[in-house]
Amino acid sequence: MNKKRSIVTLFLLFAAAALAWSEGSGEADLTTKMTSLVIQLAVLLFAVRGGGALAGLLKLPSVIGELLAGVLIGPYALGALPLPGFAHGLFPAAQGFAISPELYAFSTVASIILLFSSGLETDIDMLMHYSLAGGIVGLGGVIASFVFGAGVGSLLTGQSVFSPSSMFLGIMSTATSVGITARILSDRKKMDSPEGVTILAAAVFDDVLGIVCLAVVMGIVAAMTGHAEGGLSSWGIAAIALKAFGIWLGFTALGLVFGKKIAALLKKLGGEASYSVLALGISLLLAGFFETQGLAMIIGAYIVGISLSKTEIAYLIQDRTKPLYDFFVPIFFAIMGMLVDVRQIANPTGPAFGLAYTGAAIAAKVLGCGLPALFLGFNPKGALRIGIGMVPRGEVALIVAGIGLAGGILDASVFGVAILMIMATSIVAPPLFSTTISSGGPGTRRPAKGAATETFSVTMPNLELTELVSSTFLRDLQREGFFVQLMSIRDNISHMRKGDVSISLVTDKRELLLETAPEDISFAKAAFHETLVKLDANFDQLKECCDPGSMRIDIHIGTGRKDVGFRQMLDPRCVAASLKGNTKDEVIGELVAMLEKAGRVSDGGRMLSDVLNRESRMSTGMEHGIALPHARTAGVAAPALAVGIHKGGVDFGTIDGTPGRIIALIASPADDEAPHMQVLASLGAVLGDDDIRRRLLGAATDREVFDILVKG
Repeated sequence: MNKKRSIVTLFLLFAAAALAWSEGSGEADLTTKMTSLVIQLAVLLFAVRGGGALAGLLKLPSVIGELLAGVLIGPYALGALPLPGFAHGLFPAAQGFAISPELYAFSTVASIILLFSSGLETDIDMLMHYSLAGGIVGLGGVIASFVFGAGVGSLLTGQSVFSPSSMFLGIMSTATSVGITARILSDRKKMDSPEGVTILAAAVFDDVLGIVCLAVVMGIVAAMTGHAEGGLSSWGIAAIALKAFGIWLGFTALGLVFGKKIAALLKKLGGEASYSVLALGISLLLAGFFETQGLAMIIGAYIVGISLSKTEIAYLIQDRTKPLYDFFVPIFFAIMGMLVDVRQIANPTGPAFGLAYTGAAIAAKVLGCGLPALFLGFNPKGALRIGIGMVPRGEVALIVAGIGLAGGILDASVFGVAILMIMATSIVAPPLFSTTISSGGPGTRRPAKGAATETFSVTMPNLELTELVSSTFLRDLQREGFFVQLMSIRDNISHMRKGDVSISLVTDKRELLLETAPEDISFAKAAFHETLVKLDANFDQLKECCDPGSMRIDIHIGTGRKDVGFRQMLDPRCVAASLKGNTKDEVIGELVAMLEKAGRVSDGGRMLSDVLNRESRMSTGMEHGIALPHARTAGVAAPALAVGIHKGGVDFGTIDGTPGRIIALIASPADDEAPHMQVLASLGAVLGDDDIRRRLLGAATDREVFDILVKG
């Protein structure tokens, strides 16, 4: 722990020194601003990763850790502390605002990416097909949340319920973060329960209705700003609200009608990487247009996401833009945390305001979603589960709060209250929901299909197969007419529905878990089996058209890029000038034993088994007496390399029939990113050098072999 703290301290000092150096001239020119931005982003990246990891250890949503990381390093906390050579701190408060315009612009782009992704995840077919129960519950929650939020805001600020700040407090209270609830439903095997299905359907309505309300409120606020002196009549407000709703509805309808044509056009403009980027470009374009109309940018981005959500390229866009999401969105949460003025929260009225607003936000969802559920066949226990399941707030609420603060609609104290509500509902709701959903007894007045569930799990050999099988299974169910809903880009939970059949798929590293009602488990297993059969047939066809054995003959040692990155992996303790084994299995065992003795292996038996298994499928013997046995294995935690020389040579099944004399064993972690094939290729290219091979075969000591490989 002390070592980690020291590393963080050194990094912050280095960042401060670099920033101080960049501002040494004292001139606030463009280069200086960009240098400051780059260093600030570097610090933010480390802060959000650390905060998210700490939240995970505490069993809290990662967004909580990212928010608190922003609060901690922000201009109202550690960010303002003077550091050597930098008197104003790493994150000084900008004039008139908490952060620099550059950082806020970065967070704006992040919010657009976030809502674009949310739109892609929205299942419009499910929205329409399960509109009754989900629509009533979702609508009840949105209405109650807006009324409670705006009402509490009006009471505590002394302004009208229809004032901009009160309406924004109402909007912030409407948006549910269903990803948290979905994870608990999955863990408790309740995804297919009546409560689980209703919550998931209501969450779709919740998102759409929240965006509609934001569009209407933004239109009203923009008009009220332009009529500051005389104000607006009730008819004027209604007309503006109708106009804002009309713009949203019109663009949404056009997007849904022409979504497939837009997707086809994007596909013609380039490959997978190109049309994913262009789709994001369209969301940025429409976001800018909505801003010019007095509406929020995120509304335009959300509409583009919804428009493409039912096209064949939706999954590919999600996959291709996920790295952008993972980079931008956590930083967005941290920047929102940086806007929190802890001095305002410390004010005696701040906690009281926050407690009242948070209580109203919780009560609004419990009552607004729970009471309608009582009239939809649920008993009080089921209605309470639904209400609590809709309580967590998250991403959309943060974005709305940021828009309000940047536009001068919310002051710093009210913004801090909103952040407190978001964090409190995300922390308090999960354990409450977990307790209620795990408690015994049905949640419906009559025995309901889905009240009990069965699970079926399969552990895949590696992550690559896990991703391939899960994506193929989802596409197969879509072709069967199922509605497929990805709960969150951060969660690997998918929900499929068709009629009364409801199936959940949870991907956890190498494990695939299917959950459904007992009467549907046979169908789920059969569908999964058919997916495996289809993939098996495809693999057979792949072998027929692309024979690995034939391709192996065309791989020539010494012709590749002579990248010497493998030298950083090589440990002098993992080099042998004279291997003793008589067979390739014995030689591989010697190399594994060397790695194990050097502490580079966590499970020697598992590693040996994986390497021999790979060798049994096709020999790794190349040419010129070189063999490169390798595997991705759970037996190592980090890439490992061992090299041995066998003076007499052993039969390795090399391409040219020569006995294997130079054997290099390479192992990479099974479930982690590592340049496995690049290391193989670069090492093979170096060993292909005639002079290096001659010197290696003539080396008398382990150290001599090591020096030849490292120094060339």
